[in-house]
Amino acid sequence: MDVITNLLVAMPPIARVVFMLGVVSAAGLALGHIRIRGVGLGIGGVLFAGIAGGHVANVTGISFNAEMMDFIRDFGLILFVYTIGIQVGPGFFAALRASGLKLNALALLMVVLSVAVSAMLAVSGALPLGVTLGVFAGGVTNAPALAATQQVLTEVGADASVMVLPGLAFAVTYPFGIVGNLLTMALVRIVFRIDPQREAQAFDAERRRELAELHTMDVAIRNPRIDGLELRRLSTLPSLGVVASRLLRDGTLVAPKPETVLQVGDVVHLVGPRPKLEELCRLLGEESGVTLTTKGTDLKWERLVVTGNAVLGRPIAALNLQGLYGVVVSRVNRAGVELVPNDALKLQFGDILTVIGRPAGLSSVAQLIGNSPRRLQQVEMVPMFLGIALGAIVGSIPLFLPGMPAPLRLGLAGGPLIVAILLARLGHLGPLVWFMPPAANQALREIGIVLFLGVLGIASGARFVDTLASGAGLPWMAWGVLVTAIPLVVTGLLARGVLKLNFLTICGLLTGAQTNPPGLAYANAVAVSEAPALAYATVYPLAMCLRILAPQILVLMLW
Repeated sequence: MDVITNLLVAMPPIARVVFMLGVVSAAGLALGHIRIRGVGLGIGGVLFAGIAGGHVANVTGISFNAEMMDFIRDFGLILFVYTIGIQVGPGFFAALRASGLKLNALALLMVVLSVAVSAMLAVSGALPLGVTLGVFAGGVTNAPALAATQQVLTEVGADASVMVLPGLAFAVTYPFGIVGNLLTMALVRIVFRIDPQREAQAFDAERRRELAELHTMDVAIRNPRIDGLELRRLSTLPSLGVVASRLLRDGTLVAPKPETVLQVGDVVHLVGPRPKLEELCRLLGEESGVTLTTKGTDLKWERLVVTGNAVLGRPIAALNLQGLYGVVVSRVNRAGVELVPNDALKLQFGDILTVIGRPAGLSSVAQLIGNSPRRLQQVEMVPMFLGIALGAIVGSIPLFLPGMPAPLRLGLAGGPLIVAILLARLGHLGPLVWFMPPAANQALREIGIVLFLGVLGIASGARFVDTLASGAGLPWMAWGVLVTAIPLVVTGLLARGVLKLNFLTICGLLTGAQTNPPGLAYANAVAVSEAPALAYATVYPLAMCLRILAPQILVLMLW
């Protein structure tokens, strides 16, 4: 042991930090993979490994550069929340319209309950106010709330003996804040006998129902009123969300243009939602027994991916693919969901177009829209770092509220998250494309949360054992359990038992309202679905603002 200690002491400060984080991260990830009856700590194991490492370092007299550790912790947190925002940004506002009000109301309930429990502890005399503030921040796993606590205590003139209490209380209550979140997810799962895989399938099915699944139908024109009518004059097509991608006349298959004149006896290949196809079939004539296939004809169909900067954000009509190249877009696949390619649909990076036309036309269209699968695997580094820089600026903007002794800030967690959501929703700005391959997004997210938890655990380890050994920390931990458990359990049971929300959405809600990144990592591991991350990002901005505001309100009420 002495040899290892001497080696660490002799290391340059940067090498010492890197070595410690490497050991803690590896040990924590290995610990997180250990499962008992299917339940494990997951990414939260890194925090406990960090606490153990911090305690050993403290006992052996090994120190770490504080500024370096703070930078690594904050940068890890920025990476984590930024990649979450990039992932969920495209669907964030749609989710906000559909279920965001309900989810944010539940998040507000969680915050109110945690503030109420903390206020009762202080008013009853069970805990001093300084300890109460640390228990609140640790019990809800919100480091920015701890920073806001330190700031507001400074503003009201608290002495040094009070200033040290929130940090100690935070250190001893933070671990159960994470574990309590995981236990609540498990409790809801057990009480309601939930199968996470079925919940993931149900969520995906519900998302697809929001946009009707596309079908095809070959329709023979029999209605004499349609004879001689140009295709573009058939106004029911765009209103029903249907596209005519092929036309058979006298044994010849063509890709119809807007000026194509329809005739009785023509057979058209239609793409759209099944009910709309049936409605249009009754108007045009009858379903044909002839299948319009491109085999044996000079028409071909291909799937092309949108990667060219020149077409990003442009509506399909503005490209005039039919008029210039004789190519029809029959489907657009965006993030696994098939969309009807109406004229107003604006193309986004990564859209997959199903196109029909002659080989020469398809080749020209492929060059126009990019069609570079390799680019889908590349990380656009310039937009990523610009987004992170912008997030740091937004997080640092002071928000002055009446009656508050100090301005509020979204911080390095809330700022990058909100910016990433907005940029991902925007998609691109000139040549800057805010798209990140899923594998790269996952890797950066895991690196970020591991760094954040590793540093936080090491910093807490030195004080954690000492506070427990003195006996002072045990009551703090007990009260912290209430601050953690009551809001989580009440909200989780209400969300499932009364509101019947999807279990994976509930997991994202609980972790987002508690601003608990490790909980989200655990929820993502329960089942493969974007439901937890989407719910997390839906409630996180509001929850973060309220968590930062809450300690200041408690001080104003109880100081």
